Amino acid sequence: MAKPKVAKPDKGFQSGKGFTKEDWDAVSDNPEWTEGDFRDARPFAEVFPDLAESIRRSRGRPALDNPKKQVTLRLDGDVVARFREGGPGWQSRINDILRKAAGL
Repeated sequence: MAKPKVAKPDKGFQSGKGFTKEDWDAVSDNPEWTEGDFRDARPFAEVFPDLAESIRRSRGRPALDNPKKQVTLRLDGDVVARFREGGPGWQSRINDILRKAAGL
C-alpha cells in the first residue's frame, strides 16, 4: 500500500495562507513530532471513545425507518431557482409539494 502524500509544513510565516503573523507566533512553540511521538501516538477513537462514538452517530445517512430514494429529475430552471430562493430545505419543500399532489 502506497503512503499518502503529506504536505510539508511551512518553516516560517507566509502571508496569504489564512492566518496572521500573531496566529503563527501563538503556535510557533509547538515542537515538530519526533519518530517517538509518531510511534507512541494512538488513534483518536482509542483515546476519546465517547466523543468518537458521538461523532459517528451524528454523521452519515439518516436511519432507515424512512428511506429516501435518489432519483434524477429534470425541472425547469426557473422552478428550481424559485425553490432555492427559499434557502436551505428547498428539496424537502419540493418533496412536500409532490407528496400533497400525489395525495399522500
